[in-house]
Amino acid sequence: MWQGSGKVFIQLASVLLCAFEVAATARRLVVSPTTTFDVRSYGACADGITDNSQAFLGAWNAACSSSGDVMLFIPAGTYFLNPVKFTGPCSNVNTLTFYLKGKLKASTDLRLYDKGDEWIQFGHVKGLTLTGGGTFDGHGSAAWAYNQCPTKKYCHILPVSVKFMSLNDTIVYGIKSVNPKFFHFAVLGCQNFRASKMYMKAPEDSPNTDGIHITRSSGVVIHDSIIKTGDDCVSIGHNTTNVFISEITCGPGHGISIGSLGKYPDEGDVRDILIRDCYMSNTTNGVRIKTWQNSPSSSSVTNITYENIQMSNVGNPIIIDQTYCPDNLCDRDDRKVPSRVSISDVRYKAINGTSASPVAVTLNCSPGIPCQNINLENIQLNYVGGEPSTAFCAFARTRFSGPMIPLPCN
Repeated sequence: MWQGSGKVFIQLASVLLCAFEVAATARRLVVSPTTTFDVRSYGACADGITDNSQAFLGAWNAACSSSGDVMLFIPAGTYFLNPVKFTGPCSNVNTLTFYLKGKLKASTDLRLYDKGDEWIQFGHVKGLTLTGGGTFDGHGSAAWAYNQCPTKKYCHILPVSVKFMSLNDTIVYGIKSVNPKFFHFAVLGCQNFRASKMYMKAPEDSPNTDGIHITRSSGVVIHDSIIKTGDDCVSIGHNTTNVFISEITCGPGHGISIGSLGKYPDEGDVRDILIRDCYMSNTTNGVRIKTWQNSPSSSSVTNITYENIQMSNVGNPIIIDQTYCPDNLCDRDDRKVPSRVSISDVRYKAINGTSASPVAVTLNCSPGIPCQNINLENIQLNYVGGEPSTAFCAFARTRFSGPMIPLPCN
Protein backbone atom coordinates (compact mmCIF):
# COMPACT_ATOMS: atom_id res chain seq x y z
CA MET A 1 0.00 0.00 0.00
CA TRP A 2 2.79 2.40 0.92
CA GLN A 3 4.90 1.92 -2.17
CA GLY A 4 2.63 3.63 -4.70
CA SER A 5 1.26 6.55 -2.72
CA GLY A 6 4.46 6.98 -0.67
CA LYS A 7 6.77 7.29 -3.69
CA VAL A 8 4.41 9.73 -5.36
CA PHE A 9 4.32 11.81 -2.20
CA ILE A 10 8.13 11.91 -1.92
CA GLN A 11 8.33 13.12 -5.52
CA LEU A 12 5.71 15.78 -4.82
CA ALA A 13 7.56 16.84 -1.68
CA SER A 14 10.78 17.33 -3.66
CA VAL A 15 8.94 19.44 -6.21
CA LEU A 16 7.29 21.37 -3.38
CA LEU A 17 10.65 22.17 -1.77
CA CYS A 18 12.12 23.31 -5.09
CA ALA A 19 9.11 25.54 -5.76
CA PHE A 20 9.37 26.91 -2.22
CA GLU A 21 13.03 27.85 -2.63
CA VAL A 22 12.32 29.62 -5.92
CA ALA A 23 9.34 31.50 -4.46
CA ALA A 24 11.19 32.40 -1.26
CA THR A 25 14.17 33.74 -3.21
CA ALA A 26 11.91 35.77 -5.46
CA ARG A 27 10.06 37.32 -2.53
CA ARG A 28 13.26 38.09 -0.61
CA LEU A 29 14.58 39.97 -3.61
CA VAL A 30 11.63 42.33 -3.31
CA VAL A 31 13.34 44.57 -0.75
CA SER A 32 11.75 47.75 -2.10
CA PRO A 33 8.04 47.06 -2.65
CA THR A 34 5.68 49.72 -3.89
CA THR A 35 5.05 51.10 -0.41
CA THR A 36 7.02 50.77 2.83
CA PHE A 37 5.51 51.41 6.25
CA ASP A 38 8.15 52.11 8.90
CA VAL A 39 6.88 51.53 12.44
CA ARG A 40 8.83 54.59 13.60
CA SER A 41 6.52 56.75 11.50
CA TYR A 42 3.66 55.50 13.67
CA GLY A 43 5.33 56.25 17.00
CA ALA A 44 7.42 53.14 17.65
CA CYS A 45 10.31 53.61 20.06
CA ALA A 46 13.22 51.15 20.25
CA ASP A 47 14.09 51.69 23.91
CA GLY A 48 13.03 48.21 25.12
CA ILE A 49 10.60 49.77 27.62
CA THR A 50 7.85 51.68 25.79
CA ASP A 51 4.85 49.59 24.71
CA ASN A 52 4.83 49.65 20.91
CA SER A 53 1.74 47.53 20.28
CA GLN A 54 -0.42 50.43 19.08
CA ALA A 55 2.35 51.85 16.91
CA PHE A 56 2.88 48.46 15.30
CA LEU A 57 -0.86 48.03 14.78
CA GLY A 58 -1.05 51.46 13.17
CA ALA A 59 1.67 50.52 10.69
CA TRP A 60 0.03 47.13 10.05
CA ASN A 61 -3.42 48.60 9.43
CA ALA A 62 -1.97 51.15 7.01
CA ALA A 63 -0.06 48.44 5.12
CA CYS A 64 -3.04 46.08 5.11
CA SER A 65 -5.40 48.72 3.75
CA SER A 66 -2.92 49.68 1.02
CA SER A 67 -2.55 47.92 -2.34
CA GLY A 68 0.02 46.04 -4.37
CA ASP A 69 3.25 44.78 -2.79
CA VAL A 70 3.82 46.39 0.60
CA MET A 71 6.33 46.17 3.43
CA LEU A 72 6.05 46.81 7.14
CA PHE A 73 9.56 47.65 8.33
CA ILE A 74 10.95 47.25 11.87
CA PRO A 75 14.51 48.58 11.95
CA ALA A 76 17.30 47.53 14.32
CA GLY A 77 16.69 48.04 18.01
CA THR A 78 14.70 46.45 20.83
CA TYR A 79 10.95 47.04 20.80
CA PHE A 80 8.82 46.15 23.83
CA LEU A 81 5.48 44.74 22.74
CA ASN A 82 2.32 43.77 24.60
CA PRO A 83 0.09 41.09 22.99
CA VAL A 84 -0.93 42.10 19.47
CA LYS A 85 -2.84 40.57 16.57
CA PHE A 86 -1.93 41.43 12.99
CA THR A 87 -5.02 40.34 11.10
CA GLY A 88 -6.51 40.62 7.64
CA PRO A 89 -7.93 40.20 5.19
CA CYS A 90 -5.83 42.72 3.29
CA SER A 91 -8.11 42.76 0.27
CA ASN A 92 -6.06 44.84 -2.17
CA VAL A 93 -2.59 43.69 -1.16
CA ASN A 94 -0.74 41.19 -3.35
CA THR A 95 2.09 40.46 -0.89
CA LEU A 96 2.77 41.85 2.56
CA THR A 97 6.34 41.63 3.88
CA PHE A 98 6.80 41.96 7.64
CA TYR A 99 10.50 42.85 7.66
CA LEU A 100 11.80 42.41 11.18
CA LYS A 101 15.37 43.58 11.55
CA GLY A 102 15.24 44.36 15.25
CA LYS A 103 14.25 42.42 18.37
CA LEU A 104 10.72 42.23 19.74
CA LYS A 105 10.53 41.86 23.52
CA ALA A 106 7.42 40.32 25.11
CA SER A 107 5.59 41.53 28.20
CA THR A 108 5.92 39.26 31.21
CA ASP A 109 2.57 40.31 32.70
CA LEU A 110 0.38 37.25 32.11
CA ARG A 111 -2.76 39.26 32.94
CA LEU A 112 -2.41 41.02 29.58
CA TYR A 113 -2.78 37.82 27.58
CA ASP A 114 -6.23 36.68 26.49
CA LYS A 115 -6.65 33.29 28.20
CA GLY A 116 -2.99 32.54 27.57
CA ASP A 117 -3.60 32.65 23.83
CA GLU A 118 -0.52 34.11 22.14
CA TRP A 119 1.86 37.03 22.22
CA ILE A 120 1.80 37.80 18.49
CA GLN A 121 -0.67 36.54 15.92
CA PHE A 122 -0.62 36.81 12.14
CA GLY A 123 -4.08 35.89 10.91
CA HIS A 124 -6.31 35.69 7.82
CA VAL A 125 -3.77 37.01 5.31
CA LYS A 126 -2.70 35.75 1.90
CA GLY A 127 0.87 36.28 0.65
CA LEU A 128 2.57 37.13 3.95
CA THR A 129 6.36 37.04 4.20
CA LEU A 130 8.04 37.26 7.61
CA THR A 131 11.77 37.87 7.23
CA GLY A 132 14.63 40.23 8.07
CA GLY A 133 16.79 38.23 10.47
CA GLY A 134 15.15 39.67 13.58
CA THR A 135 14.28 38.01 16.88
CA PHE A 136 11.17 37.29 18.94
CA ASP A 137 12.14 37.23 22.62
CA GLY A 138 9.30 35.71 24.65
CA HIS A 139 10.93 36.27 28.08
CA GLY A 140 9.58 32.88 29.08
CA SER A 141 11.72 32.44 32.19
CA ALA A 142 9.32 34.74 34.03
CA ALA A 143 6.37 32.47 33.18
CA TRP A 144 7.63 28.87 33.17
CA ALA A 145 7.00 28.47 36.90
CA TYR A 146 3.28 29.02 36.20
CA ASN A 147 3.07 26.23 33.60
CA GLN A 148 0.69 23.57 34.96
CA CYS A 149 0.71 21.34 31.87
CA PRO A 150 3.44 18.96 33.11
CA THR A 151 1.20 18.05 36.09
CA LYS A 152 -2.36 18.44 34.72
CA LYS A 153 -3.84 16.67 31.70
CA TYR A 154 -6.17 19.61 30.99
CA CYS A 155 -4.21 22.71 31.91
CA HIS A 156 -4.17 26.46 31.49
CA ILE A 157 -1.89 27.05 28.50
CA LEU A 158 0.67 29.83 28.57
CA PRO A 159 1.02 32.19 25.59
CA VAL A 160 2.59 30.98 22.36
CA SER A 161 5.20 33.45 21.10
CA VAL A 162 4.04 33.64 17.46
CA LYS A 163 0.87 32.08 16.07
CA PHE A 164 0.13 31.85 12.35
CA MET A 165 -3.64 31.54 12.00
CA SER A 166 -5.58 30.78 8.81
CA LEU A 167 -2.91 32.03 6.42
CA ASN A 168 -2.43 31.17 2.75
CA ASP A 169 0.83 31.23 0.77
CA THR A 170 3.13 32.21 3.63
CA ILE A 171 6.93 32.42 3.72
CA VAL A 172 8.96 32.69 6.91
CA TYR A 173 12.68 33.09 6.35
CA GLY A 174 15.66 33.80 8.59
CA ILE A 175 13.75 34.54 11.81
CA LYS A 176 14.89 33.79 15.37
CA SER A 177 12.93 32.98 18.51
CA VAL A 178 14.30 32.71 22.04
CA ASN A 179 12.75 31.77 25.37
CA PRO A 180 9.04 31.54 24.57
CA LYS A 181 6.54 31.14 27.40
CA PHE A 182 5.05 28.13 25.56
CA PHE A 183 5.60 27.19 21.88
CA HIS A 184 8.02 29.24 19.80
CA PHE A 185 5.73 29.10 16.73
CA ALA A 186 2.30 27.59 16.09
CA VAL A 187 0.88 27.00 12.60
CA LEU A 188 -2.91 26.60 12.78
CA GLY A 189 -5.30 26.29 9.87
CA CYS A 190 -2.72 27.36 7.28
CA GLN A 191 -2.35 26.35 3.64
CA ASN A 192 0.95 26.45 1.74
CA PHE A 193 3.18 27.54 4.61
CA ARG A 194 6.96 27.59 4.04
CA ALA A 195 9.61 28.23 6.72
CA SER A 196 13.40 28.00 6.42
CA LYS A 197 16.63 29.29 7.96
CA MET A 198 14.90 29.50 11.34
CA TYR A 199 16.68 29.51 14.70
CA MET A 200 14.92 28.63 17.96
CA LYS A 201 16.48 28.39 21.40
CA ALA A 202 15.24 27.78 24.93
CA PRO A 203 16.71 25.93 27.93
CA GLU A 204 16.53 22.15 27.91
CA ASP A 205 14.31 22.19 31.01
CA SER A 206 11.88 24.86 29.79
CA PRO A 207 8.38 23.27 29.74
CA ASN A 208 6.31 22.86 26.57
CA THR A 209 8.58 25.05 24.47
CA ASP A 210 7.95 23.22 21.19
CA GLY A 211 9.85 24.75 18.31
CA ILE A 212 7.14 24.62 15.63
CA HIS A 213 3.71 23.09 16.28
CA ILE A 214 1.59 22.36 13.19
CA THR A 215 -2.10 21.50 13.31
CA ARG A 216 -5.15 21.67 11.04
CA SER A 217 -2.84 22.64 8.18
CA SER A 218 -1.83 21.38 4.74
CA GLY A 219 1.10 21.98 2.41
CA VAL A 220 3.66 22.85 5.10
CA VAL A 221 7.43 22.88 4.49
CA ILE A 222 9.92 23.32 7.34
CA HIS A 223 13.48 23.35 6.00
CA ASP A 224 17.08 24.01 7.01
CA SER A 225 16.56 25.22 10.58
CA ILE A 226 18.21 24.87 14.00
CA ILE A 227 16.05 24.12 17.04
CA LYS A 228 17.37 23.85 20.59
CA THR A 229 14.54 23.75 23.08
CA GLY A 230 12.79 22.08 26.02
CA ASP A 231 10.16 20.05 24.16
CA ASP A 232 9.52 18.77 20.62
CA CYS A 233 11.63 20.48 17.98
CA VAL A 234 8.69 20.00 15.60
CA SER A 235 5.29 18.62 16.60
CA ILE A 236 2.48 17.71 14.23
CA GLY A 237 -1.06 17.79 15.55
CA HIS A 238 -4.36 16.48 14.27
CA ASN A 239 -6.05 17.18 10.93
CA THR A 240 -2.72 17.84 9.21
CA THR A 241 -1.68 16.64 5.76
CA ASN A 242 1.12 17.06 3.22
CA VAL A 243 3.96 18.13 5.50
CA PHE A 244 7.62 18.06 4.41
CA ILE A 245 10.31 18.51 7.07
CA SER A 246 13.98 18.44 6.05
CA GLU A 247 17.46 19.42 7.22
CA ILE A 248 16.44 20.15 10.79
CA THR A 249 19.17 20.19 13.45
CA CYS A 250 17.39 19.25 16.67
CA GLY A 251 18.80 19.16 20.19
CA PRO A 252 18.40 19.52 22.99
CA GLY A 253 14.70 18.77 22.84
CA HIS A 254 12.24 15.91 22.57
CA GLY A 255 12.79 15.11 18.90
CA ILE A 256 10.32 15.39 16.01
CA SER A 257 6.87 14.13 16.95
CA ILE A 258 3.53 13.33 15.42
CA GLY A 259 1.15 13.95 18.28
CA SER A 260 0.15 13.75 20.85
CA LEU A 261 -3.10 12.58 19.26
CA GLY A 262 -6.31 11.14 20.62
CA LYS A 263 -6.71 13.48 23.58
CA TYR A 264 -9.78 15.41 22.38
CA PRO A 265 -13.04 14.42 20.62
CA ASP A 266 -13.36 14.58 16.84
CA GLU A 267 -9.70 14.99 15.97
CA GLY A 268 -8.87 14.87 12.27
CA ASP A 269 -6.49 12.44 10.59
CA VAL A 270 -2.77 12.93 9.98
CA ARG A 271 -1.39 11.72 6.66
CA ASP A 272 1.26 12.25 3.99
CA ILE A 273 4.16 13.33 6.20
CA LEU A 274 7.78 13.18 4.99
CA ILE A 275 10.66 13.82 7.42
CA ARG A 276 14.17 13.41 6.04
CA ASP A 277 17.79 14.55 6.15
CA CYS A 278 17.65 15.61 9.81
CA TYR A 279 20.20 15.49 12.62
CA MET A 280 19.30 14.92 16.27
CA SER A 281 21.71 15.21 19.17
CA ASN A 282 21.12 14.56 22.88
CA THR A 283 17.34 14.56 22.53
CA THR A 284 15.01 12.53 24.75
CA ASN A 285 13.35 11.04 21.65
CA GLY A 286 14.16 10.79 17.98
CA VAL A 287 11.25 10.30 15.57
CA ARG A 288 8.10 9.67 17.57
CA ILE A 289 4.39 9.01 17.08
CA LYS A 290 2.45 9.39 20.33
CA THR A 291 -1.23 8.83 21.06
CA TRP A 292 -3.25 8.85 24.27
CA GLN A 293 -5.04 5.83 25.66
CA ASN A 294 -8.84 5.97 25.99
CA SER A 295 -9.22 8.28 22.99
CA PRO A 296 -12.68 9.88 22.97
CA SER A 297 -13.05 9.23 19.21
CA SER A 298 -11.33 7.44 16.33
CA SER A 299 -8.75 8.93 13.97
CA SER A 300 -5.81 7.73 11.89
CA VAL A 301 -2.14 8.32 11.09
CA THR A 302 -1.09 7.03 7.68
CA ASN A 303 1.57 7.37 4.95
CA ILE A 304 4.43 8.59 7.14
CA THR A 305 8.06 8.43 5.99
CA TYR A 306 11.25 9.02 7.98
CA GLU A 307 14.37 8.88 5.84
CA ASN A 308 18.08 9.59 6.34
CA ILE A 309 17.93 10.65 9.98
CA GLN A 310 21.20 10.84 11.93
CA MET A 311 21.07 10.27 15.70
CA SER A 312 23.74 11.09 18.30
CA ASN A 313 23.12 9.94 21.88
CA VAL A 314 19.35 10.02 21.41
CA GLY A 315 16.94 8.38 23.84
CA ASN A 316 14.24 6.33 22.07
CA PRO A 317 15.52 6.99 18.51
CA ILE A 318 12.50 5.29 16.89
CA ILE A 319 9.33 5.16 18.93
CA ILE A 320 5.62 4.62 18.46
CA ASP A 321 3.94 5.10 21.84
CA GLN A 322 0.20 4.46 21.94
CA THR A 323 0.14 4.52 25.74
CA TYR A 324 1.31 8.12 25.92
CA CYS A 325 0.63 9.60 29.34
CA PRO A 326 3.30 12.07 30.48
CA ASP A 327 3.97 12.30 34.21
CA ASN A 328 1.22 9.76 34.98
CA LEU A 329 -1.59 12.18 34.14
CA CYS A 330 -4.00 9.34 33.25
CA ASP A 331 -6.31 7.68 35.76
CA ARG A 332 -6.83 3.93 36.02
CA ASP A 333 -9.86 3.94 33.72
CA ASP A 334 -7.84 5.67 30.99
CA ARG A 335 -5.19 2.98 31.16
CA LYS A 336 -7.76 0.20 30.70
CA VAL A 337 -9.02 1.48 27.32
CA PRO A 338 -6.69 1.23 24.27
CA SER A 339 -5.98 4.14 21.99
CA ARG A 340 -8.49 4.55 19.15
CA VAL A 341 -5.93 6.15 16.84
CA SER A 342 -5.00 3.76 14.02
CA ILE A 343 -1.45 3.87 12.65
CA SER A 344 -0.54 2.41 9.25
CA ASP A 345 1.89 2.67 6.35
CA VAL A 346 4.87 4.04 8.27
CA ARG A 347 8.35 3.74 6.76
CA TYR A 348 11.69 4.17 8.53
CA LYS A 349 14.67 4.16 6.14
CA ALA A 350 18.39 4.84 6.73
CA ILE A 351 18.20 5.89 10.36
CA ASN A 352 21.66 5.64 11.86
CA GLY A 353 23.71 6.68 14.87
CA THR A 354 23.75 6.08 18.61
CA SER A 355 21.01 5.46 21.14
CA ALA A 356 21.21 6.71 24.73
CA SER A 357 18.81 3.93 25.76
CA PRO A 358 19.33 0.16 25.38
CA VAL A 359 16.00 -0.14 23.54
CA ALA A 360 16.65 1.74 20.31
CA VAL A 361 13.38 0.80 18.56
CA THR A 362 10.03 0.81 20.36
CA LEU A 363 6.83 -0.01 18.49
CA ASN A 364 4.26 0.00 21.30
CA CYS A 365 0.98 0.00 19.41
CA SER A 366 -2.65 -0.14 20.48
CA PRO A 367 -4.04 -3.58 21.34
CA GLY A 368 -7.42 -2.33 20.14
CA ILE A 369 -6.16 -1.23 16.70
CA PRO A 370 -2.73 -2.78 16.02
CA CYS A 371 -0.32 -0.86 13.80
CA GLN A 372 -0.34 -2.01 10.18
CA ASN A 373 2.45 -2.07 7.58
CA ILE A 374 5.32 -0.66 9.64
CA ASN A 375 8.45 -0.89 7.48
CA LEU A 376 12.03 -0.59 8.75
CA GLU A 377 14.89 -0.55 6.24
CA ASN A 378 18.62 -0.07 6.81
CA ILE A 379 18.49 0.82 10.51
CA GLN A 380 21.77 1.00 12.44
CA LEU A 381 21.41 2.33 15.98
CA ASN A 382 24.11 1.34 18.44
CA TYR A 383 23.67 1.70 22.19
CA VAL A 384 26.22 4.09 23.71
CA GLY A 385 26.56 1.77 26.72
CA GLY A 386 28.45 -0.75 24.62
CA GLU A 387 25.93 -3.58 24.88
CA PRO A 388 23.89 -4.57 21.81
CA SER A 389 20.84 -2.38 21.34
CA THR A 390 17.42 -4.04 21.33
CA ALA A 391 13.98 -3.56 19.80
CA PHE A 392 10.56 -3.88 21.40
CA CYS A 393 7.36 -4.54 19.45
CA ALA A 394 3.78 -4.91 20.69
CA PHE A 395 0.67 -5.14 18.49
CA ALA A 396 2.64 -4.06 15.42
CA ARG A 397 2.67 -5.71 12.00
CA THR A 398 6.21 -5.02 10.87
CA ARG A 399 8.53 -5.66 7.95
CA PHE A 400 12.33 -5.46 8.13
CA SER A 401 14.85 -5.25 5.30
CA GLY A 402 18.53 -4.47 4.87
CA PRO A 403 21.03 -4.25 7.71
CA MET A 404 19.29 -4.04 11.10
CA ILE A 405 20.83 -2.90 14.38
CA PRO A 406 19.08 -3.70 16.67
CA LEU A 407 17.93 -7.11 15.48
CA PRO A 408 14.28 -7.18 14.37
CA CYS A 409 11.55 -7.96 16.89
CA ASN A 410 8.42 -9.99 16.20
